[in-house]
Amino acid sequence: MPIEQLLLFVAAGWLLNLTPGPDVLYIVSSSLRSGLRAGWVAGLGITAGCFVHVLAAAVGVSALLATSAAAFAALKWVGAAYLVWTGTKLLLSKPHAAWTPFFPVNDVATGNGLMTIFYGGFLTNVLNPKVAIFFLAFVPQFIALDVENKALAFVLLGTLFNVNALPVNAGWAVAAAWMAKHQGLQRGMHWLDRVAGVMFLGFGLKLAFTDNPNA
Repeated sequence: MPIEQLLLFVAAGWLLNLTPGPDVLYIVSSSLRSGLRAGWVAGLGITAGCFVHVLAAAVGVSALLATSAAAFAALKWVGAAYLVWTGTKLLLSKPHAAWTPFFPVNDVATGNGLMTIFYGGFLTNVLNPKVAIFFLAFVPQFIALDVENKALAFVLLGTLFNVNALPVNAGWAVAAAWMAKHQGLQRGMHWLDRVAGVMFLGFGLKLAFTDNPNA
């Protein structure tokens, strides 16, 4: 790939990762509620989910989702249900005890709590068929027609995309943790849960009413 095209791929990836969506909301809400480490772990979970989509697209699973209405609908409804369930949990959550942003005093950001956050980010991403369709539509544009092993090229470009997303995800976590240091924001954490809950519900409903783009 010419260096100019590679730089374009990297820049486009950064811009896409800066766009707010369920993944960004999950990182920000995790960092606000449970500290910087939780935000970083949420980002790693989302990146792990992206690798699933990259590998699936390389072997043709994403192509199946793009062309099969039944497969797309099945994953769509599972993903929408998960987002709605996450939003409902936030809406019904109880007010938090006092905590410090970078070193949480609760156990959410340690041990099993971090694994729960990681798996939450993973599921938020991997159960979203729109991410699978995105990789299938975006990455092939940067693969030359004369490349012999297109599946390998897809995996390499997908890996580059995911690695480039790591500093963006980390930046979202740092920004949210910095915001959480402000006392006014800490006092309003319960209401932030409500806002995040409504947004997750909105993302879930939007996904539920999304049609297969190639139907």
